[in-house]
Amino acid sequence: MKVTYHGHSVVKIQTNGKTILIDPFITGNGLTDLEAEKVEADVILLTHGHNDHLGDTEDIARRSDALIVAPFELATYLGWKGLNTHPMHIGGAYTFDFGKVKFTQAFHGSSFMDEETQTITYMGMPAGILFEAEGKTIYHMGDTGLFSDMKMIGERNNIDLLFVPIGDNFTMGPEDAKQAVEWIGPKFTVPIHYNTMPPIKQDPEAFVSSISPAEGAAWSAGEGTDL
Repeated sequence: MKVTYHGHSVVKIQTNGKTILIDPFITGNGLTDLEAEKVEADVILLTHGHNDHLGDTEDIARRSDALIVAPFELATYLGWKGLNTHPMHIGGAYTFDFGKVKFTQAFHGSSFMDEETQTITYMGMPAGILFEAEGKTIYHMGDTGLFSDMKMIGERNNIDLLFVPIGDNFTMGPEDAKQAVEWIGPKFTVPIHYNTMPPIKQDPEAFVSSISPAEGAAWSAGEGTDL
């Protein structure tokens, strides 16, 4: 399995002959190394419907005929657009041919905002994603504030790689993210959701230095690892 970070909250997982994208916000993401019109995917996993996470999902899915796995309301919305979707919800798990997906709770919002019409479409509950394949477990927390059940998630799952938001303002900041890492106890941690806009400006290296050396890993866009 190869896992690569592509700026903001974009993660690519290559496993079992499939390419999986999480929250493919590419167009408008000044920190990504990806080009939206060239990205291919077999599967797209979505944590919630905000524009900086839904991103280029529709265009990528149409071009690649990708399966979109998302919380129920968001999957339904995309399914009505003629896309191939698999709806799920928080607490539910499903084993696909590429791996096992389980949605966790996240404390945030989820909506699609159309600036031209000034309308906001509700997209259900936001979520985090537990992904298992090849005997490894990845936890992409999505956008969330700190909550105590993170400790339970860490106790019940052997997390190999954690993607944790540190940007503050809209999600956890570094202090709360550090507490989340301590509760979850992953083998490696990668900070996400920072520096793509002024309100979430952070120093990822300082955050990584603040946690256990065994758990820390600050990746730039395009960097990754073999799990």
